[in-house]
Amino acid sequence: MKNKQPQISKEDINLWQETIQDVKKTKKKEYIERPLPENISIKNSINLTTVYQGNSLEELPIGGTDNIDKKTAQKFKRGEFKIERRLDLHGYTEDEAWDAVINFVKNAYIDNLRCILIVTGKGNPHPENEDFMQRRGILKEKVPQWLNSRELRPLILSISYSQIKDGGDGALYVLLRRKR
Repeated sequence: MKNKQPQISKEDINLWQETIQDVKKTKKKEYIERPLPENISIKNSINLTTVYQGNSLEELPIGGTDNIDKKTAQKFKRGEFKIERRLDLHGYTEDEAWDAVINFVKNAYIDNLRCILIVTGKGNPHPENEDFMQRRGILKEKVPQWLNSRELRPLILSISYSQIKDGGDGALYVLLRRKR
């Protein structure tokens, strides 16, 4: 027995034609344009050797701190620092997000900001019928790794999940070193 292709009725064809009559093909450039966040380009270069001159830096886990007092660390984790700049990565590809995060953190440091917020999102939920081992929330996973990169780690004192009012575990507070 051969698999027969279902026949499409004239009514279905007419309905489809009516549905797509106002659809116009877009040029490729128009397809992906979206405004980039402020301060996406580097204003000037940073010499990382002058930023941090202590011992080699270890990876900074979320919730971890680097050489700050307990009171400041608690205040930071409770979200009591003023958020001076935000970056929302919703809708970004991994490559776009990498560039945006690198430039965002460097520019915040150059501007002598202390506390910034990076919204990664929480990733798509796992439908019950889907494989729970499948990766979700790529940016949520990658951004903390990027913050620990050679380029950014010397600029950062602490990373913490934000309070619910600022995005909960779908956003990160980042406490920057003071520029001296």
